[in-house]
Amino acid sequence: MDKPVVAQTSPYGVDVEEGKTYAWCACGESAAQPFCDGSHEDTGFNPVIYKADKTATVFFCGCKQTKDAPLCDGSHSSA
Repeated sequence: MDKPVVAQTSPYGVDVEEGKTYAWCACGESAAQPFCDGSHEDTGFNPVIYKADKTATVFFCGCKQTKDAPLCDGSHSSA
């Protein structure tokens, strides 16, 4: 797999908790979007670990094209 699957063409708004660690799905195959469920096996992709530095709503990339993984950078506008 050379390109990730576009899970959705908009970001996922997720309430994160300060100090918690999250594993963002980079391959787009996970059924638990935007988080990894292990579906990346044999895809050549690995999850990206995100540690919340504060409790807030964070926008995780859904199109998997972001240059600021795992956060949305607006790439879905051209995906």
